Amino acid sequence: MSQNTISHLIHDRNARGHAKMGWLDSYHTFSFGSFYDPNRMGFRSLRVINDDRIAPGAGFPTHSHRDMEILTYVLEGAVEHKDSLGTGSVIRPGDAQIMSAGTGISHSEFNPSPDEPLHLLQIWILPDEEGLAPRYEQKAFPLEEKRGKLRLIAAKDGRDGAVTIHQDVDLYTSVLESGDVVNYQVKPGRYAWLQIAQGIVNLNGEELRAGDGVQINGEEQLEISTNIGGEILLFDLG
Repeated sequence: MSQNTISHLIHDRNARGHAKMGWLDSYHTFSFGSFYDPNRMGFRSLRVINDDRIAPGAGFPTHSHRDMEILTYVLEGAVEHKDSLGTGSVIRPGDAQIMSAGTGISHSEFNPSPDEPLHLLQIWILPDEEGLAPRYEQKAFPLEEKRGKLRLIAAKDGRDGAVTIHQDVDLYTSVLESGDVVNYQVKPGRYAWLQIAQGIVNLNGEELRAGDGVQINGEEQLEISTNIGGEILLFDLG
């Protein structure tokens, strides 16, 4: 179910695709795997937002990608990442991580903990050109830089310490506590997507909960607030 407002469209969390196997519990904002919805094929260059919970000691074995910008955003726990470039890293909450698949890359992602659950968002963005050289980049952003304000964590030009993404996208994140308000202006000719990662927030007075996504179809003044706390990702898209 989608709800129309003046200039944005709310994609309800309960209309997402859902896949559950022994070690993985995954919700798909956009069509993915066996979930197909012609109204949920992505938005602008944003193609996948999967909300994954991975059991202790389990994960995705080595598999391959091409021509996709892949971001892993950890909400709880940690991810052990290995890839065919020789990268071996652990991704934790607060980290911004991007893998450009380009001409081809293989990787695995596991929950290395024997007892801690892992909760992450897997994000795929179409690159602005095909056939790029594969690469990996990861940076840590302290909570203080995101608490009660928007922090740029990925951008085409890599400004302000953000990781570089091969697409006309600015990705911001914010951790909000009760009473916090952040404002953002979507400029003319731009679009945006707001993903509620955790908690409950209000967008221009409308209540949104974890798993909801909002497609913003053009110029709009956004006021994002919360009464109980939440975490958001805001994509500013060309």
